[in-house]
Parts: sequence; C-alpha cells; structure tokens
Amino acid sequence: MGQSVENFSCLIVDDDVSFATVVGGVVREGGGLVTLAHTIAAAREHVAAKNFDLVLLDNHLPDGKGYDLFETISRRNPDAPVVMITGVPDLGEAVALTRNGLFEYLTKPVSADALAAMLARAKLRLNSRAVPESAAECFGGSSAMGNVLRQLGQASRHAASTVLLTGETGTGKDLAARVLHELSFPNGDKPFIAVNCAALPDEMFESELFGAERGAFTGADRKRAGLVRAAANGSLFLDEIAEVPLALQSKLLRLIEAREFRALGSTEAQSFNGRFIAATNKNLADAVKAGAFREDLLYRFDVFNIELLPLRRRRADIPRIAETLLGQLAKRYGRAKPLITPEEMAKLSAHDFPGNVRELRNILERSLLKTSEDAKWLTLDANWSGRGAGSGGSGPGSGTASALKMSDEPPPAERNLTPVETQEYRLIRDTLRECNGGIRRAATKLGMSPQALLRRLEKWPELRVEKE
Repeated sequence: MGQSVENFSCLIVDDDVSFATVVGGVVREGGGLVTLAHTIAAAREHVAAKNFDLVLLDNHLPDGKGYDLFETISRRNPDAPVVMITGVPDLGEAVALTRNGLFEYLTKPVSADALAAMLARAKLRLNSRAVPESAAECFGGSSAMGNVLRQLGQASRHAASTVLLTGETGTGKDLAARVLHELSFPNGDKPFIAVNCAALPDEMFESELFGAERGAFTGADRKRAGLVRAAANGSLFLDEIAEVPLALQSKLLRLIEAREFRALGSTEAQSFNGRFIAATNKNLADAVKAGAFREDLLYRFDVFNIELLPLRRRRADIPRIAETLLGQLAKRYGRAKPLITPEEMAKLSAHDFPGNVRELRNILERSLLKTSEDAKWLTLDANWSGRGAGSGGSGPGSGTASALKMSDEPPPAERNLTPVETQEYRLIRDTLRECNGGIRRAATKLGMSPQALLRRLEKWPELRVEKE
C-alpha cells in the first residue's frame, strides 16, 4: 500500500461532543470510517465487538480514565496506533504511556493542521504495520512476541535511533532486522545491507565496510565503495557485532557517533544517513568486562534493545511456527504440505530447541524429505528428539558420537559461560558430531560461515573433533 489508506476504522473516545465531531470530520476526510463513543463504558462495548485500526482517546472521561482503556486496547489489538488527546496533560503519564506503546500524546487545544499531520503519521503506520509473511516463522502469536512486534513498531518510527537485537542463536534476529527495516521504510525503496561481522577477516574488515581507494593496499586494483555506502538512506545491519575485532571498534564508534566515515586510503569524509541495526547472541556487558568490547560502543548500540526469546520460553508459539515453516518448505520442494499429528506436535512443543527456530526448521526439512509425497501425515525424523534438555532419546549425531573423541559433559564451570554461551557451545558440539567433524557442513547447518565457526573453535578448542 502507498500512503493513501482508505476505509480504515477509527474509534474516537471523547466526552466533548463538539470536539469529537470535529476530529471525526478530519478522520473522514482522510478516508476513515468513524465510530464515536463519549464514555469508557460505550468505548469498551465497541472494542469488545471489533478491532479498530486507529483509536483516538481522551484521558479524562465521566466514568473513568482513558489510560485504563488504552491498556485494554493494547492487549486486545497491539498493532492499532492509539493517540491520547487530553486537555489535562501529565508529563509522567505521557512518558509511561509512550513506553508502553502509545503512538502519540497530544494536548488540547489541537489545531486542524495538527490533527491532519497526526492522521498522516498514523496512516503511514497503518501502511507499514503488516509484518512480512516469513516473520511468522520466528514471531508466532504469543503475547511475548507480540511485545517484540510492538517494540519493532516503536523503533520504526525513529529512523535515527540505533537498535540492538539480542537473543540466542536461531531466534530470528536477522528476520527481526528485516522486519524493522520494512516497517521503517514501507515503500520498499531503501537498501537493507546485512554484514556478518564474524565472517569478515580482520585485515579486510575496514575495506569491506568503508570501502577503499585504488592502491590503498596490495591488490586494491580498483576503487571499492564499501557496504556502509551501499546502505545509504536505508538500514545497515551489523550481525554478530560482538565479533568485531577490538582494534577496529573505534572506527565503528566514529561511524555511529559522527555518522561519517573515510574509505581506506582516502582523506575525504563521507556522511552516512541511515539506520544502524546490530545483533548479538552474546552479553555485551560481559564482553566489556572481559575487555573484548568497548564500553562507549556498547552505549551507542544499546539505545533501543529488543530481546528475542528462545522457543523454550514461548512454547505456545511452536505449533504455529511449525505449521508456517512446513508450508514454506513444502512450497519450496513443490509438493503438498503434510499434516503434523497432535501427538507429534505435542512432542515438538515439549522440546527445548537449543537451536531455536533454526533447529526447528532443520528438523521439519529433514522430516519432509523423508516423508512420502503422497503421505497425508508428516513422518518426523526419528533422531530429532534427542537434542535438547529433558527430551531424552538418542538425538542427532548419536550414531557418530562413538567415533568421535568428545566428551558429553557440559562446558567446565570455570569457563563462566553465560546461559546463551552454554547453549551455543552445546549446539556447536552436537552439530559437529552430526557432521562427523566437518567444518563446512557444520557451519552451513549452523547458519554461519566457516570462518565464524573457526573463531568459536579458537575459543573452545576441545570442540575440534578427531575421527578415529
């Protein structure tokens, strides 16, 4: 959709009848279908009967406060922009509401121009609020992930802000970054450039990111623009930000602070006008304490922090995600989508999934390929259930485990690993088992580059396996 949203539904809740009528006229001129309510009770009846695309809400009403109604609306329909228009402003209340997802907070008297401008912003939000279909694979429908969507929506309204996505491996941080980009730039005309920081060799990091002049280093036979320039006016997504070498973090800090950079071998400063999105499965505060990450860079990234929860903390999402993924996989392989039996779905929902959505996708893909094309029901891969705490069974790689010189014990306590690092450790260990120690195959299954996996193995050398 463009910015000409038509026939959107709008609920206006205000006990000032004349003001509500004027606001209703502005909304109708903007293409909205208006419902008026002059009390909290009347508004609750309307909200119970349907979900509105937009809600304009007074705070002080004869039978209660709009603040309470806002909480009801945000729980029932978190995607709907809610605008508070009040004659008795309260700064503390405004801050609290905004933090909880309020779209805008306006004070009376409000001019017709201000109303029209607010409506234009709300319509832009309505245009951009549709999450890409693929986002269902990591978001599901739980209240926890609904909160993630609300936060992405909030962040999308402030294109200059830096957003940090945190969460375990496989929770969908890359997908969340793309959703944020699409919500920020709904017309689809701005670039999204993803940089896997762990996959860039130290000696190439600066030239790949900032570009290089011809002759800047041995082998630089032509001028290179760089990824920062490619992301101009759009989004630069720095994945695995914790893997940026310490010596190069100062250059990244300058880019974010001054929004300018210099290509390698150049004295000319170039400006960057776009959004920074970073992602990590590490605790950056711990990395700062360990001397592996700059504290000032952490503060620059940690402006708007959005955490993506692991599947074991939102098990209710697993059936919906599994069905979505299975449909996508069946379409990819050009076959009918089989069904998952309730018993098998219950097993999936009870599994811990240390690899999260990525692991779930892998299980379903293997299972689909082993299921006959004319079968009505999906045959789950027999080895899937062994991976993850409390699931029992033999698990992936158990057939090769005896041929590998590797301990089944958890990481030594003296490593002081965080819970996220522990999960990553075990996932890498199990995947290497499954791949019989093959670095490239294991890296592909883990969704990382061989260089990134080798970096992990430098930190955890005991994970390097030897074939007997």
